[in-house]
Amino acid sequence: MKKDSRSPAVELKGVVKRFGTLVAVERMDLEIEEGSFVTLLGPSGCGKTTILRMIAGLETPTEGEIYIEGKLVNDIPIHKRNLGMIFQNYALFPHKSIFDNVGFGLKYKGVPKEEIKKKVEQALEMVRLPGVEKRMPSQLSGGQQQRIALARAIVMEPVVLLMDEPLSALDENLREEMRREIDNLQHALGITTIFVTHDQREALSMSDKIVVMKDGVMQQQGNPEEVYTYPVNHFVADFLGHSNFFNGTVIESKDDQVKVKLVDGNEVLIQHPGVWDAGNRIELVIRAQKFEITPDEEEKAGEDINCFRGKIAERSYMGGEVSYFVETGSKTVIHVIDTSKSRPLRRGQSVRLQVPPNQCGLLPMGD
Repeated sequence: MKKDSRSPAVELKGVVKRFGTLVAVERMDLEIEEGSFVTLLGPSGCGKTTILRMIAGLETPTEGEIYIEGKLVNDIPIHKRNLGMIFQNYALFPHKSIFDNVGFGLKYKGVPKEEIKKKVEQALEMVRLPGVEKRMPSQLSGGQQQRIALARAIVMEPVVLLMDEPLSALDENLREEMRREIDNLQHALGITTIFVTHDQREALSMSDKIVVMKDGVMQQQGNPEEVYTYPVNHFVADFLGHSNFFNGTVIESKDDQVKVKLVDGNEVLIQHPGVWDAGNRIELVIRAQKFEITPDEEEKAGEDINCFRGKIAERSYMGGEVSYFVETGSKTVIHVIDTSKSRPLRRGQSVRLQVPPNQCGLLPMGD
């Protein structure tokens, strides 16, 4: 079958996976564009790794079809799908040299020795580890071993690169370094990449598209800005970022400007697209980073739009940011993350929180 230039690199149509009575993946429809970086994001057990394993050929769909470069691959074994795979545990051969680890797949395919040597050297250059061919995996750090796993995958020139929680075994500094490494390499090579993680920062910083999963069901897909700014339900808003939720009722709506009365009596103005009729019960979503927090001084005219007042109940200083939990007069606790350079406020201090209308989100009640 000739590849249609308009067809996605990977496509899932109505894919279902059951393990006995357990439904691991439910009716998954997904298109992954050629050259894109797509992240499957969600908590443990949500089905993201099962999807990756079905694309790889390690699991067979119970129902539905999987296409790679326009070709149905349901019955095609893993070694004939031309995929690169990187796992959390690196899966390096401990008794083989780095050269033999990186060149293993090429040797298996019968590639001539001189060509293997050239390709292995090129792959190690790409991951910035030239000259380590003779070392053993045990002689490398965790971050270096992950780079070798990456080199072993890209040396095969796969049509799709599959990555299952590849950074979770690394410490935070190494994770940040490897995030940049993978991101830069993927852009340089243009390899279609499917990345599985439960880490929202990895998903937001690296992806062209994020697919949020829960209980085997896709909740939302879109670019990072879209999914973060306009979550479609409570789960997505809560999982992707630190969010505050307030129940309320729409008072009026006009030209994407929605006025809402919250349960505690506060009125909030929100700039949000959609049809919101007066009387609709809603859930207001405000990210912790979107509040401006200041000492509560004398009230000034015209400054009470989207304003909350309270006292700091908890405070955590984390270097580049300060996390506050502010208790209002109605006993509502609001999480605020302050990234400004202002001096940290003290526990018990009276403060004023304000948020712009375009930094508030709305969800229909019940989602």
